[in-house]
Amino acid sequence: MKLLDKLPKLTGKEKDEIVDLLLHEEYGYFPNVDISVDVTVEKKNERFCAGKAVLEDLAFHCKSELGEHTFKASFIHPKGKKASPAFVYICFRYEHQPTEEIIDNGYAILSFLYKDVSSDDGDFTNGLAKLIYKDGERGDTDCGKLGIWAWAASRLLDYALTRDEIDHSRVSVVGHSRLGKTALLAGMLDKRFFCAFSNNSGCSGAALSRETGGETVEAICRVFPFWFCKNYYKYANNEETMPFDQHFLLAANHPHLVYVASALEDEWAYPKNEYLACVAASEFFTAHGGKGFITDDELPELRKRYNDGDVGYHLRPGSHALSREDWQRYVEFLSNK
Repeated sequence: MKLLDKLPKLTGKEKDEIVDLLLHEEYGYFPNVDISVDVTVEKKNERFCAGKAVLEDLAFHCKSELGEHTFKASFIHPKGKKASPAFVYICFRYEHQPTEEIIDNGYAILSFLYKDVSSDDGDFTNGLAKLIYKDGERGDTDCGKLGIWAWAASRLLDYALTRDEIDHSRVSVVGHSRLGKTALLAGMLDKRFFCAFSNNSGCSGAALSRETGGETVEAICRVFPFWFCKNYYKYANNEETMPFDQHFLLAANHPHLVYVASALEDEWAYPKNEYLACVAASEFFTAHGGKGFITDDELPELRKRYNDGDVGYHLRPGSHALSREDWQRYVEFLSNK
């Protein structure tokens, strides 16, 4: 039996049902805590990118009854242009992006370093985590760090929607690897995004967990249990019992666009199952009036553009990274939408 035939079906399901299932069983719910957010511009450079862009250093001041936390972000926008489409980029390092090329294509970028929001470990007493979990304790269905980082991405979107330099209808979210998982989660939870871009997100991101030759649920829960809710651990070495698979996450990004990028040598993220997740998610988009994932290929062709539907995909040469080529494909996909 082919893998696609073994997957839990999306037929007849509504988005709210899918979202609730994924939050209860995999990612966890963000606690119902009142958090105020104030944003200040700390510094401004009017001559960024050889004078073609403005760079603003931002500070997001978050406060709840449990404490306060501030994380930094950057806002880069083309000079003298209003209503630019924009990327919210959840990043590991600010310098790992082809900023000038993105600006030259007319896009703005709002970026934050994920560890500035909350540490990438099992400590839930620091950063934003301390504002939502008293004494760092969380229940079985409370979110892990992916949910916390996704929440921060939506706060950057909130800010983008206050700025005249941004086209408020065309703000997309981007992340690589664990942050690609985060981007898909942010897109699932926040329909205001125009597109969610997953770059090499693999297991528990864009890649199907069944019949994988890459990372498994057991491996990811053993090494990174703090990314997910505790309920997810029961599927370690038990993927066949999951009432979902990762095509549910792609489908739950409807009604906006979703895009998956794979790299040929990135076997841990397992490009085959990332591609098949797009195929499996397509039915949900078409059932709700969209174009779905448009392909006639059983497996992806290297460097072919799968850009015609509401679900996009590409497979590039090389290894696990967010490359200049990936950014080019993202801009190309958006330019046709």
